[in-house]
Amino acid sequence: MTIAHIVTLLATGVGAGFASGFLGVGGAVITTPVQYAVYTAMNIPTDMAIKLAFGTSLLVVLPTAASGAWRHYKKGAVWWKAAAVMGGTGLACGFAGATLATHLPGAALKIAFGAVVLAVAVKMLVSPPSETGEKPKDKPWLWAIWAIPPGLISGILGIGGGVLMVPIMVLALKFKMHDAVATSLAVMIFTSIGGVVGYIVNGIGVPGLPPHSIGYVNLLSWSLLAATSIGMAQVGAIAAHRLPTKQLGYGFVGVMFYIGLRMLGAFG
Repeated sequence: MTIAHIVTLLATGVGAGFASGFLGVGGAVITTPVQYAVYTAMNIPTDMAIKLAFGTSLLVVLPTAASGAWRHYKKGAVWWKAAAVMGGTGLACGFAGATLATHLPGAALKIAFGAVVLAVAVKMLVSPPSETGEKPKDKPWLWAIWAIPPGLISGILGIGGGVLMVPIMVLALKFKMHDAVATSLAVMIFTSIGGVVGYIVNGIGVPGLPPHSIGYVNLLSWSLLAATSIGMAQVGAIAAHRLPTKQLGYGFVGVMFYIGLRMLGAFG
């Protein structure tokens, strides 16, 4: 890994951490494509590179989401009962998704990741989040059911799941936007654990992994990304309670479009 790669990962952690705290996402939509580019530049095979990016991103999500959730909790925005129920389901589904992903072709996972990011970007663009006056649904069984899709996708695509969790909480479960962002981060603490364990267990013994790797998790990349993302999640969470969500939301949509198209090969 070169100095340029190190600087790139540190800078990526800044953006991922802020986006995590502000929008209630894990930041993997940013860390995954950057890591993939770094690994392929290191001549790591593409199939291994994308799985390393997924597994490592999920480990970055864990402390970053915890940092953002703690700040939101100080603002009284985290609904821990919902987070525990959805997180428990998400943990199991995250492990299952990660196990499935390690047996799928890397090229297919790369395309799936780009497609999901683009789909969410389009959804955010045409239907930006807005506050709702309805009361959230206090139905644990319903929370558990709605946590299944984000949990599976979290494990399969190496993302925290917030890009799906927040819309589900707002549109289906009637959370207020700020509460959805906050509770989504708390849920991701659990889902990321399931995904990380899956990528580690199913990657142990795979030949050709780069140094400092435990299964499909690279500890060097993780330390560089987490070094800046954890603190920036605090900044993002503070900003989320001071600025209208739509202002940064549109900027983030632009970033997601670029990332999605890049993973689909639009820029070579």
